[in-house]
Amino acid sequence: MHSIALLSLLLAAEPSGEAIYTGQCAICHGQRGEGGRGAPLARAKLRHAPDDAALQRVIRRGIPGTGMPGTWLNEREAKEVAAHVRSLGSAVTPVAVPGDPVKGEAIYRGKGGCVGCHSAYGPDLAGIASRRAAAHIRQSVVDPGADVSPDFVLLHAVTARGTVSGGRVNEDSFSVQIRDSSGKVHSFWKTELRELRKEPGKTGMPSYRSTLSAAELDDLVAYLARLEEAQ
Repeated sequence: MHSIALLSLLLAAEPSGEAIYTGQCAICHGQRGEGGRGAPLARAKLRHAPDDAALQRVIRRGIPGTGMPGTWLNEREAKEVAAHVRSLGSAVTPVAVPGDPVKGEAIYRGKGGCVGCHSAYGPDLAGIASRRAAAHIRQSVVDPGADVSPDFVLLHAVTARGTVSGGRVNEDSFSVQIRDSSGKVHSFWKTELRELRKEPGKTGMPSYRSTLSAAELDDLVAYLARLEEAQ
């Protein structure tokens, strides 16, 4: 009887899937799965988790090449977190994103000058709608430095011929590779540099807060919020 009572107490003390989600997942995915720096989860279908088994694998192992890390959760915990995630998308009412995505695409390819940088220098925006909520996309457009991926580091390599600035492609103890805004990759031996300045948490992307009108911002976000990954 004592062992049964002890087991009951231990089980009762174990955190629920909702509690684990709140403590470990909500910071990126939002308290209600609305998304943020992490993918929105309050959806009827999740691209990387078409069924419960796949969702549990994602929770435990993460998704390579993305900001989704693996966890130390055991099978029971992963199963309960998965159940909670499914509940977030069980009765989803689509939230309309204001703006005209057709006009937004024109801004993206024209006035905004986005396509040039993001096809060569900036983060790949293919499938951004499945990775970021519309509110987070808008924040990144008006305040690019608000939430920069830790994987992106802005570098300034000072040589005898001038300065090369861009995103870090690779770096080791002896060399560094930088991709500039045109997409060209520059490789340097560190011994040939006069200075190597690093600006983690910063980005070369300008703010569009004053460049675009409120309506144009709505249109641009509406377009980006529809960029799903190619099937």
